[in-house]
Amino acid sequence: MSRSGYSEDCDEWALIRWRGAVKSAIRGKRGQAFLKEMAAAMDSMPEKKLAEKELECAEGVCAIGSVGAARGIDMSDLDPDDRETVANVFGISPALVAEIVYENDEIFYQESPEHRFVRMRAWIDENLNDAAAKQHKLI
Repeated sequence: MSRSGYSEDCDEWALIRWRGAVKSAIRGKRGQAFLKEMAAAMDSMPEKKLAEKELECAEGVCAIGSVGAARGIDMSDLDPDDRETVANVFGISPALVAEIVYENDEIFYQESPEHRFVRMRAWIDENLNDAAAKQHKLI
């Protein structure tokens, strides 16, 4: 199993329910607020690159970790594989944590941190409901 918790042994009905939970988490008030906060956190990063497999490491932060860094959260003792705890710390649903982790870590194999940043920033924009919030400039 991956850090996102996703696996391929999900039956059809469980998968349908899960995708519904993810969609609801993204569209909901908390999810939309978190995506906006994550966009702002990423936009304010001095180096436009994202790490994988860790919230925070020597190489930088992942997408969720960018919010933690912006909030001043000590993530050193936070297990990045424990999506329930990560969800509680960041005030979002476990389904949203899993989806962001999946997008950050598992979509592309051997992706550069810079490309991961650009792709994740575009993913955030694709999932924001507010058209004005979708307009940004990447450096």
